[in-house]
Formats: sequence, C-alpha cells, structure tokens
Amino acid sequence: MSTIRFQALREAANRKAVHFEETNRKSTIFGSNVFNEKAMKQYLTSDAFKAVQGAIEHGTKIDRKLADYIAMGMKEWALSKGVTHYTHWFQPLTGTTAEKHDAFFETSYDGSDPVEKFGGAQLVQQEPDASSFPNGGIRNTFEARGYTAWDPTSPAFIYGTTLCIPTVFISYTGEALDNKIPLLRALAAMDEAATEVCRYFDKNVKKVTATLGWEQEYFLVDKALAHSRPDLMMTGRTLLGHTSAKGQQLDDRNKFSSRS
Repeated sequence: MSTIRFQALREAANRKAVHFEETNRKSTIFGSNVFNEKAMKQYLTSDAFKAVQGAIEHGTKIDRKLADYIAMGMKEWALSKGVTHYTHWFQPLTGTTAEKHDAFFETSYDGSDPVEKFGGAQLVQQEPDASSFPNGGIRNTFEARGYTAWDPTSPAFIYGTTLCIPTVFISYTGEALDNKIPLLRALAAMDEAATEVCRYFDKNVKKVTATLGWEQEYFLVDKALAHSRPDLMMTGRTLLGHTSAKGQQLDDRNKFSSRS
C-alpha cells in the first residue's frame, strides 16, 4: 500500500491545473442554463406562467392544454441554447440518478416532414424500463410498470446538449420508487405544520418554504489519492481518520473524520 500511496502522490504532484477563463460577467452566467422564472416569463404565455407558479406555490394542478404551452416554451428555450435531446431526470432507489433520453425529433407516418416536437404528454410523463426499479435485475424489463412524472417545483436545466426535466418516480399502483417523493411529502408536512405555528403570530402567513444550507467546508481529494484508499472506494466515506479532539470522543460528527 505504501508503494501505491507514493505513486498517487507523484501523480497528484505532476497534475496540471485546469485553466478556466470567464468571458462574461458572473451575473450573466448565473442561472443561464436553468428554466427559471426569468426564462419562463420570456418563453411562456401569461396563463402558462401562472399555472407553473400556482403548482410551485400552492400545489395546484396544471391543465393539459396549458402543459402543451409550457412544453412548447420550454422546447423553444432549450433549442435556442443548442439542445438536441431531453430527459426525465430522477433519483430511483438504486443509489444513483437515472435518465431516459429522447430527441426533439419526430417524423410523420410516411417518414417525411421531420419536426422538433415536444408536447405536454412528453413533458408530464414517461415510462422508464425495469432497470430503475430497486430490484431491477430480478424482474423482466417488459414487466416494468413505473412512471416518471414532471415535478414543477424543481426547474428544468440544461446539461451539455440535453434538457433535464426533474421528475418523480412512482409505480403503477402509486408507491414511491425514488428519493424525491418522500422529500416532497416531508416538505409539504413541514409547510403545513410551520404555517399553523406562524399564524399564531401573523394571520397573513400562507406558506412556509423550507431551504437547505450547504456546509461551508469542502475537502477536495485528488483522484489518484482517492483511488489509493480502499475505504473511500468501497464505502464512499472516510473510515480511517484522525482521532477525535480531546473532550469530543462521543460527538457523532467526529465519528468519521474527513481530515485524514
């Protein structure tokens, strides 16, 4: 292991820094590939925009006809940025994310008149195969009855040349098959409980939005050094690290030290 460690150190020391140069102002770059409120106001009709905002803020249903207008605006925004494909992006119970890609391309029944087509039906729902099920390797692919459904509370975004549409993943009978649905249910429960508490102080409170604060410290490990650590490769976390500081031996946050 010491030889591998020395080789990893040598590789890390000889690695050249990646040069990156910003050509635009940060305010211009930030959120430029996200179908956020600014983009929706530009590419959606007023009724379609109000429908999306109502679904985000109040959980109201979006009419299928308005879903067609939303899909049309989203497609035009994506095509203007060089996008060629779209995907329903979701988090199944397999430990990784999953995607189902399709092209903005469709031909007529006789093979003529190709068009970039993307309607409300493609936006709202898709059907991935059995590989996304928790026990996908056990069942046959054709027996999969799971569906991805568009989650308007998370904005669509562009990755490379693909429009990524955040979705939830549910079974044919309605069971949650992903990590997103439990999160949305928890947020709804917190909103309901917190709103009731806030109304003791202000009767005008109608909604409480929960947010997530990121940890301020990041520890970047060179790829070569990470590959020389069996615990990182097998478990994805540090199992061997520095001992806890004096007086903090029973503190949970020092159980796995990331400062090794």
